[in-house]
Amino acid sequence: MTQDAVATPPPLTPTSSRRWWTLVTVGIAQLMVVLDATVVNIALPSAQADLGFSDGDRQWVITAYSLAFGSLLLFGGRLSDLIGRKRAFIIGLIGFAAASALGGAAPDFGTLVAARALQGVFGALLAPTALAVLTTTFTIPRERARAFGVFGAIAGAGGALGLLLGGVLTEQLNWRWNLYINVFIAIVAIVGAMLFVTKIERTGARPRLDVPGTILVSGALFSLVYGFANAETEGWESPWTWGLLAAAGVLLTGFVWWQSRASHPLLPLVIVKDRNRAAAYSSILIAGAGMFGIFLFVTYFLQSSLGFSPIQTGLSFLPMIVMLVLAAQLSTNLFLPRFGPKLMVPFGMAIGVVGMLLLTRLTLDSTYAANVLPALILLGLAMGSIMPASMQTATLGVDRHFAGVASAMVNTSQQVGGSIGTALLNTIAATATADFIASHADTADLAARGAVAGYAIAYGWGAGLFLLGGVIAAIVFRRKGNAGRSDDAASNDNLTAEPVIAG
Repeated sequence: MTQDAVATPPPLTPTSSRRWWTLVTVGIAQLMVVLDATVVNIALPSAQADLGFSDGDRQWVITAYSLAFGSLLLFGGRLSDLIGRKRAFIIGLIGFAAASALGGAAPDFGTLVAARALQGVFGALLAPTALAVLTTTFTIPRERARAFGVFGAIAGAGGALGLLLGGVLTEQLNWRWNLYINVFIAIVAIVGAMLFVTKIERTGARPRLDVPGTILVSGALFSLVYGFANAETEGWESPWTWGLLAAAGVLLTGFVWWQSRASHPLLPLVIVKDRNRAAAYSSILIAGAGMFGIFLFVTYFLQSSLGFSPIQTGLSFLPMIVMLVLAAQLSTNLFLPRFGPKLMVPFGMAIGVVGMLLLTRLTLDSTYAANVLPALILLGLAMGSIMPASMQTATLGVDRHFAGVASAMVNTSQQVGGSIGTALLNTIAATATADFIASHADTADLAARGAVAGYAIAYGWGAGLFLLGGVIAAIVFRRKGNAGRSDDAASNDNLTAEPVIAG
């Protein structure tokens, strides 16, 4: 990396007395983005009946959002570094609200898909900017831990809250309010941003945008997300699936090569070379893959096998949310400073393994209280231990000028993990269901038993993902005593060490 690739950082600004209102504002924006990943799922059947699109087209309402969001996250994070985080935050909120209003008023399928893609575009600017604002606002270690505990709880619980909100809005109003609701949330966040988010003036030369790097990584992430989405619908035997995944590998390789030579890299490689940050990004990706599987199959099981309504399904996830929020606060304020991520993240992954294995025991005779609830409580504890610790570690010690792109890596890891997990586990479940039906005598409940058997196999693979994540975290995270000194600092690679929490 050349010397001018990293601008001289400004001195740390005094901690604003309005910083906690900044946390509320950022939390509202993050909740809106995370909610949108699941709130539309429950509304899909109603939207399909209203607009008359086919089962084959249905997936594009979800895929259009994830493609735009996943492929543009790094670009959005870097753009927030270049134009200023307060400005990028407000632009992202306004654009997301406008796209949501367009989707809510969509008269046809094409308009709905276009609106969802626009939501993804502005979400890719908003999500990393929100985390970057938090990173540069809270520099006192104890307060930073508390803030990231709240933010991590929102990131982990938002998907489940989306299922609850989607059920209520769909049943009590109609499917369009799953999109209109974002307009009201965004207005509150915009007012909060104008009042409480501090504008930090840049000193030194403004770096230029890395256009080749942007094209390479956006193409790679688009191919990766699209490849896994295609696997979900066309199967793993499709040449198009493997072609897209191969293209993603080639483009990612080219991106890494270019970043090592660019004078103004989109993603300074020093950010991901640090062991703790690399472990944190990996943990977020793997936990995201397992978490999306939980929402997908437990939702199917509750509605199809137990006959729950959309609202009942959403309410069923509330104990998981409560445990996640409680665990996130205990983790960041008590356990992470004492034990560090090297113990906390593997602990969370191990609890996730147990929760997933409990879900493999579900049958058509299972009940929510006896069989589903214990697993959800454990999984809430798992995510509350994994996500805040990983998110805080992933942005620790990064040059303030690169907070946006470092934060974008957090969102990229979670989004790519979710896409991989959804496609991989759904394909595994579908294959296992087909095999079960083919190998058993035809009965009235064969299809239902086959579906539950398929879910069980997927939960088993989900347990394997959490186990893999635990092993990687235990090996790669540095011990608590060495956590305060980053690999970046050791190499004197122009990173500004912000105050850190031990661990």
